[in-house]
Amino acid sequence: MTIGDKVELNDGTKIPFVGLGTWEIYDARTVVREALSIGYRCVDTAVLYGNEKECGEGIQDWIRDDGGKREDVYYITKLWNNQNGYENAKKAIKECMEKVKHLGYIDLLLIHSPTQGKRMRLETWRAMQEAVEEGIVKSIGVSNYGIKHIQELLDWDGLKIKPVANEIEVSPWCMRQELCDFTKSKGLQVIAYAPFSHSYRLNDPDAVEIAHKKGVQVAQILIRWSLQKGYIPIPKTQTLFRLPINIDVLGFELSDEEMKKLDHPEVHDPSDWEVTECP
Repeated sequence: MTIGDKVELNDGTKIPFVGLGTWEIYDARTVVREALSIGYRCVDTAVLYGNEKECGEGIQDWIRDDGGKREDVYYITKLWNNQNGYENAKKAIKECMEKVKHLGYIDLLLIHSPTQGKRMRLETWRAMQEAVEEGIVKSIGVSNYGIKHIQELLDWDGLKIKPVANEIEVSPWCMRQELCDFTKSKGLQVIAYAPFSHSYRLNDPDAVEIAHKKGVQVAQILIRWSLQKGYIPIPKTQTLFRLPINIDVLGFELSDEEMKKLDHPEVHDPSDWEVTECP
């Protein structure tokens, strides 16, 4: 694996193997621009985050100043709960595009959560499919979906375009093994946010021990764990000096024993919301 490697999605498009999360990053323009300059190629934002415009500006700055190409950056955003439903979603997608109109298109648009009920979920998907047909969006997917929500969508008679990914919190303390296995068995990639459990687990003794043995940071161990599970991790930091550390995860490998030592299948401790079982 090299820094430029990408993962192919079920619609034939490709996503970088690691990305930058931007939740609660308030100077997103600076952070995104710096991240791209050191090798990141995937930027993950959302309407909820309130920084779509700034993320787009950071991408634009990198293209202008570093001679980057738009097609080399993978831009993800998500529709928030109050934007569910066909008409609401149609309007919201246009608003998302307007914030980053200089990018020309959105690479991946997700439904942020399944909390609004079956009818709203499926109406939103109908609007998202139309956005792909119109060329505004390249790929569509879901976030925080449980097994029943994914199956509901796949069984829907209005499905024209399959979801390419499910973005969920995954870490050694929130493994969601059944959900991750099901997601991948249906041809969707797992995009794993909060690989550090929002930094709550960076002092975990086992992770610290393995990091010391490898001569790397705990954050790198947790990102590497996610990669070796076959996921696409989306680590987040707004501390600029940590950006190159979090992407420097290709120079070492975790053994089977070390992976098992990090695994905590008996623990379910999400550091963020838990909505995968909602109706």
